[in-house]
Amino acid sequence: MSKTYMTRGINDEIAHNEEFAKEICDILRGFNMKDWGDLCEDDKQMNEDALKNGGRLFAAYDTSVKKVYVITDGLNTKEKYTTILFAEEY
Repeated sequence: MSKTYMTRGINDEIAHNEEFAKEICDILRGFNMKDWGDLCEDDKQMNEDALKNGGRLFAAYDTSVKKVYVITDGLNTKEKYTTILFAEEY
């Protein structure tokens, strides 16, 4: 079972910015459909390899506010979790 977390910065922005909240929903939908956002081809391939072999998924997206990262750790484990954060929070 996978869990999804967000940083306080993301949560606070969602709470008062409806456009950003919709962007985050779209980002998560795309991420779940293997849209890795603004990554080079090598980084996209690393995600594809991680899906097969386990490891970490990483994606980056530009939003109306600022760049957002989505990171999934623990692929192929019971402890899989995804975190949404601003790039500056990484």
